[in-house]
Amino acid sequence: MHLYNGESLTKCFQELDGKKATGSDKVNKEEYGRNLTRNIETLLERMKRMAYRPGPMREVLIPKEGKRGATRPLAIANFEDKLVQKMTGKILESIYEPTFLDCSYGFRPGRGCHDAIRALYGHLFSQPVNVVIDVDLENFFGSIRRDIADAILRDRIEDGRFLRYIHRLFRAGILRDGELTVNDEGVPQGSPASPILANIIADYVIDKWFETTVKTHTSGKIALFRYCDDLVICCQSANDAERIHRALKNRLEKYGLKLNADKTRIVQFSRARSVQGERQGSFDFLGFTFYLGRSRKGHSTVKLRTSRKRLKSKLKKVNEWARMMRSKMRLPELWKTFVAKIRGHMAYYGVSFNQAMVCTFIRKAKFILFKWLNRRGGKRRLTWEKFDLYMRNFPLPGLRVYHKLFALQIQAKG
Repeated sequence: MHLYNGESLTKCFQELDGKKATGSDKVNKEEYGRNLTRNIETLLERMKRMAYRPGPMREVLIPKEGKRGATRPLAIANFEDKLVQKMTGKILESIYEPTFLDCSYGFRPGRGCHDAIRALYGHLFSQPVNVVIDVDLENFFGSIRRDIADAILRDRIEDGRFLRYIHRLFRAGILRDGELTVNDEGVPQGSPASPILANIIADYVIDKWFETTVKTHTSGKIALFRYCDDLVICCQSANDAERIHRALKNRLEKYGLKLNADKTRIVQFSRARSVQGERQGSFDFLGFTFYLGRSRKGHSTVKLRTSRKRLKSKLKKVNEWARMMRSKMRLPELWKTFVAKIRGHMAYYGVSFNQAMVCTFIRKAKFILFKWLNRRGGKRRLTWEKFDLYMRNFPLPGLRVYHKLFALQIQAKG
């Protein structure tokens, strides 16, 4: 608890994004910062005498990608609570980050999505993989049992006051349609401390169990790649894959978690059988579809592309944005924002083998913008020739590979 002080909380204040949505008290970063020193002193005084209690979080429903009408709940905390949660996350990270295994990539310093993608690709390319378990956890954040989370935390943390504040974070409650709901389980998504708490649970329940128990009971090579609650398991033996699938289901249920039976699949992914003409499967990971294709010399090789579900979702967002903003922005400002969206898409999806899907996104996004530009004022005033001329004068970013995977191939062959 001594780590909560004026200096550390002021630094957390500076790191928090002032553009984020406000909580139930409607106080934003600018308002809280007008009397920052006094506000933090008052907060610390309440924390020292255990009088601080997080306010209820405001629930916002976010549309799920690829699912029409489906949403996922996001909890928005009050700004002062975000300060405490931010510092709580930092303390937990300093305690647990050194203990996390290399198979974990999500919400960790110095690691990200493309690190997980490179590692998975390198393993699929260089190791004898025949089967992949595409794992989907059902409502992971909302299913975490708090008694189990508390027991896991107490194994490394002795500060009772610190643990009491984490418990209060769990029980802050959710404001849903004006009514306060306090659940007995789950970690609220949206809290700055939620990702590290989820990683602590997943590390204990999945990663370390996989490393210390599963690997000692298999006949072939196996490897786990996890990004928060998104994970895949590569197996050399189909028999191992079946056994791991059953054992994982039982392991998760022991800790109150469960597999999504409809989405968890065992996928055939053998390069050797692909060469023999046997059709192999594909699986999605972090927005990409991994599949077996042909190299320029005709050999079977691992490739990846933007998943069709993610492509459809991204184009839908472009369509919604263009429809809403076509009459609110002048063309230069609209185009500038559109270019930024294209650049952001390329920065994430611009990986080896995926140029065609990136081109598809850009081509369809341009047609979407052209369509909505012609619906301003009710008359068609822009021809494709004029729009094409405008794009030539103010071109989009050039297509390039932001994240190369070929270096892994060369290293593996060496």
